[in-house]
Amino acid sequence: MEERLRSSSGKWIAAVASIWIQCSCGASYAFGIYSPVLKSSQEYDQSTLDTVSVFKDIGANAGILSGLLYSAVCNSTSPRRGPWLVHLAGAIQCFLGYFFIWLAVVGTIPRPPVPVMSLFMFIAAHAQTFFNTANVVTVVQNFPEYSGTVVGIMKGFLGLSGAILIQVSQTLFNNNPSAFILMLSLLPTLTTLVLMCLVRVHQTPPGNDEKHLNKFLIISLVVATYLLSLRLLEDIFIFPQWVLILTFVVLLVLLFSPFGIAVKAQKESSWSTTNATTPLLNDPEKLAAGDFMDVKEVPTDTIKRKGSSMPQAVEEINPLQAMCTINFWLLFVAMICGMGSGLATINNISQIGESLGYTTLQRSTLVSLWSIWNFLGRLGAGYLSDIFLLRRGCPRPVFIALTLAAMTAGHITIAAGFPGNLYVGSLVVGICYGSQWSLMPTITKEIFGVLHMGTIFNTISIASPVGSYILSVRVIGYIYDKEASGTVNSCYGTKCFMLSYFILASVSLFGCLVALALLIRTRRFYSQALLR
Repeated sequence: MEERLRSSSGKWIAAVASIWIQCSCGASYAFGIYSPVLKSSQEYDQSTLDTVSVFKDIGANAGILSGLLYSAVCNSTSPRRGPWLVHLAGAIQCFLGYFFIWLAVVGTIPRPPVPVMSLFMFIAAHAQTFFNTANVVTVVQNFPEYSGTVVGIMKGFLGLSGAILIQVSQTLFNNNPSAFILMLSLLPTLTTLVLMCLVRVHQTPPGNDEKHLNKFLIISLVVATYLLSLRLLEDIFIFPQWVLILTFVVLLVLLFSPFGIAVKAQKESSWSTTNATTPLLNDPEKLAAGDFMDVKEVPTDTIKRKGSSMPQAVEEINPLQAMCTINFWLLFVAMICGMGSGLATINNISQIGESLGYTTLQRSTLVSLWSIWNFLGRLGAGYLSDIFLLRRGCPRPVFIALTLAAMTAGHITIAAGFPGNLYVGSLVVGICYGSQWSLMPTITKEIFGVLHMGTIFNTISIASPVGSYILSVRVIGYIYDKEASGTVNSCYGTKCFMLSYFILASVSLFGCLVALALLIRTRRFYSQALLR
């Protein structure tokens, strides 16, 4: 019973530690903050800077190595192994990658060739996959009954981390971009080294987890609203330093609040576990006779609520076996269409705004709003898909198809070019893009099992940079250059991106059809799994 009490409390501490690491490790989403100083200090043109950013995208999404490492160290029986080794590998890469970028920017080392700088950027961004894999897969194993919700929470805080890091930089370094790069090498590394030993897998029976996980959801929404409000106010007013410090302290209080929830959940879990394993001493005859030999403990995991069991794979499938299945490639192609077109929009939203006459302030606001829409998608899709799956038996691939269908409408809105179209289009595409990052890992776990989940979902994540390269460079960039005029190679008007986004809309619609094919193939699996 004591072991069960320790595990029950440990999973909540692991969840909070994972949230804090997620809040610090999303540096790839803040590339726009330091890209100008990187471009000027290294004397890059825009094409060269885009090349370096491509390696950032590849590093941040190609997480096969992190998945393989997690499977190797966390499926071992050795007590010395665990997710902390994955975190450690990520911390080393994060420090080395951003530290060498900082040395190059400030001129401490000679200006590196573009391939070397691309390598630095790849290593720095690649650390994010190690942090993300260790946190996401661990919380999924700790809260298997609410895998969609916990994946949404983890992915949501990762989506917010860019805005959090920017707020830290603004308060402590007065928006100094070179100091921001140094901060990126130190803050995520130190945060991870301090907390990584707390992130462990704890096998416990399901309890009243939903109530406390919903509180985590509420906190993440409050943090997102707070950051959005600060961003809008900072675009209108110039805050003195004392106001910046005050707003930063409030942000820290909000980020520390999950710890209070974890403490309360730990107390309730301890009480529930104690009562669930207390001998049944309410039999008067046995009390009178003093006979307790036949009285057994009743663990909580022997009782399941109807409809509360999450679908589990019939058998655990390794990555090579998964890649030999049709379901794997259907999900991969759907993510090329969805994540690829979403990432292409992120990379070009500023240029689209410029071509349509949006001011610099409006374009900056669009970038900030995208982070919020991305967060809401990540958070909402995991939570809503859990509700519809558990209460109505709705298979999770339905939501992949719905988000791709909505993305089609979002791309058409961007192509239309009417006043304010980017606000509407980026909202739709941003929410759908974030939703796919929450849904894909959960579907991977349900179809292929949790044993190699990290490796498999990180392999599917490669679809994001693959789709982005095809759609951003080969479609959007090519058509933009064809339409551009003058020596400055700039384009203005709806003609610059209209054809490109009609093509992206067609790609998203095709992805929706692919997702429907995945739904048809897995519908029977979900129906049978819910009955088990």
